[in-house]
Amino acid sequence: MSNRRSPWLKLFSFLVYFFLYAPIVVLIVYAFNSSRTNITFDGIVNQEPCGTFYWFCVLFKNKSVLDAAKNTLTIATVSTVVSTIIGTMAALALQRHHFRLKTFSEVSLYIPIIIPEIVMGISILVLFNAIFGWLNNALGLTGDNRLVLGLATVIVSHIAFSIPFVVLTGRARLQGLDRAVEEAAMDLGANEWLTFRRITLPMIMPGVLAGAMLAFTLSLDDFVITFFTTGPGSTTLPIYVYGLLRRIITPEVNALSTVWILVVLFVLIISQGLQRRQVG
Repeated sequence: MSNRRSPWLKLFSFLVYFFLYAPIVVLIVYAFNSSRTNITFDGIVNQEPCGTFYWFCVLFKNKSVLDAAKNTLTIATVSTVVSTIIGTMAALALQRHHFRLKTFSEVSLYIPIIIPEIVMGISILVLFNAIFGWLNNALGLTGDNRLVLGLATVIVSHIAFSIPFVVLTGRARLQGLDRAVEEAAMDLGANEWLTFRRITLPMIMPGVLAGAMLAFTLSLDDFVITFFTTGPGSTTLPIYVYGLLRRIITPEVNALSTVWILVVLFVLIISQGLQRRQVG
C-alpha cells in the first residue's frame, strides 16, 4: 500500500485549518493596530506607555475589564468543580446501576444540549423570577435584602448546562473500563470507597478531566444564558465585550480577546499534560 498522500487531501486540510485559525490570527494582529478603530490597519502601534503593547496597557488599567475577568473566572471555576463532581457521580450511576427512571434520565440529559441556548436562557430566567418572587413575598424581603439575579444565579445556570457534557464524556470513558480490576481490589479487602479512590477514579480520570475542560471552556465563552441570568455586579467578559460593540470598537477589544485566547490555550496545555500523565 502506498503511503503517498493525495495533493487534494493536503489542500483540503490546509483550507480547513486556514478557515479555523485565520480569523484568530487577524484578531491578534489587530491588537497591535495603531488606529483607534478596527476598520483599517494603519500599522503597528508605538505609543507611550508600553510602546507596541499600548492597547494591552490600556486594557489592564481598565477596572471594568478586570472586574469582568474576575467574575468570568469565578463563575467558570465554581461551575466546573460542581458540575464535574455531580456529572461524574451521575455518569457512574447511569453506567453501573439500573433503576425505574434510567431511560428518562438518559434522554433528559440531551435536552440542554439540543435545545437552543436562548430557549434555555429564557426558561432559567422565568424560573429564577418565579422562585425569587415567591421567596421575597413569603419571607417579607424588601429593598436591598430582596433576592435578585447576580453572580450566584449565573453560577447555577452554568452548572445546569455543563452537567450533561460532563456526564456524556464520563460515560464514554466508563464504557471501556474493565470491572474485573475493581472486583479484584474488593476481593483483596478494599471497600467501595477505597476501590473508587484508588482504582476507579484514576482509571476514569482522563474522561473526568476532559469533561471538566469542556465545562470550563463552555462557561468561559457563554453569552446567551449568562445574558438572561446576570445581574448588577456580575458582568462577565462576553457581556462586557457585547457592551463595547455598541460603541466605537477600539483595538482594546482585540487585546482582550488575545489575552483570553492565551488563557484558554494555557488551560488546554495543562489539561492535555494531566491527561497524558494519567494515561501514561
